[in-house]
Amino acid sequence: MHSPETLRMAVIVATLGRRAEAEDLVRDLDAQIRRPDRVIFSVVNEEDAPSGPLPSGHEILVSPKKGSCAQRNFAIDRAASDADILIFFDDDFVPAPDYLLELERCFISRPNLGGATGLVIADGVTGPGLSREQTLAEIALYRQNWPEGDDRIRPREGLYGCNMAIRTCVLGANRFDESLPLYGWLEDLALTSKFARSPGLIQCNRLVGAHRGVKRGRTSGVRFGYSQIANPIYLLSRSPAPRAYLFGNVARHLAINIVRSVRPEPWVDRRGRLRGNTMAFMDLLRGRLSPGRILDL
Repeated sequence: MHSPETLRMAVIVATLGRRAEAEDLVRDLDAQIRRPDRVIFSVVNEEDAPSGPLPSGHEILVSPKKGSCAQRNFAIDRAASDADILIFFDDDFVPAPDYLLELERCFISRPNLGGATGLVIADGVTGPGLSREQTLAEIALYRQNWPEGDDRIRPREGLYGCNMAIRTCVLGANRFDESLPLYGWLEDLALTSKFARSPGLIQCNRLVGAHRGVKRGRTSGVRFGYSQIANPIYLLSRSPAPRAYLFGNVARHLAINIVRSVRPEPWVDRRGRLRGNTMAFMDLLRGRLSPGRILDL
């Protein structure tokens, strides 16, 4: 039985092709000061699931559909009825040991809060990626520099999908948009921006973690480049996300791909992304632009 001072918290992890990272996250969740009440790894194949005996409360669900949105939705439908808070972690996110303890305190102290994301102190998405050892070292260094933690809170227009939590009663029947297939570019913003004005979203800096940004298991360069254009344009008429942000997202990634395709980083298929960008604009002119087109590329 849960006292009024606790919340039922379920962690959902959609994973594909990253068994080692999923197994690391199992250990990180089992090492939490406040352990989750339930952990669901939503996979497409058993080979992607963490191996070996799982801690109590951990389970594997095999989703009938592939893609981050579909896999997360499959787990939501099975967890929402028995959870107050749904927490979404990428399989390569490394939460500090007090992450869930601070998350519970954050929601209990703000009973009208809709959702929260944490402070990502290191993010390998913007570079070649980080090893597990690097992320653990970054978390340890942060603790040395901020031994009492950081109490700063700021409002958000949307939550960062690598680590975000949503109150179940606020989520209701809303789900991730499965029209954004595979990697689901901007799926986090598409869902959570619905709750930005009421009841509200925040970044809570007491929720600390690092994001490895593992490249293995991600969408191909051409497909990802197509999504960089197609997904924000699709969301312009279907999401309350700020239009300026969506237009800026298109412009920013197109410009980066153009400039860096001359001398691409070894860890990014920059020319493939630019090709995907170009294909998306051509489809836009033809009136056939759709996020789902990446399944045919």
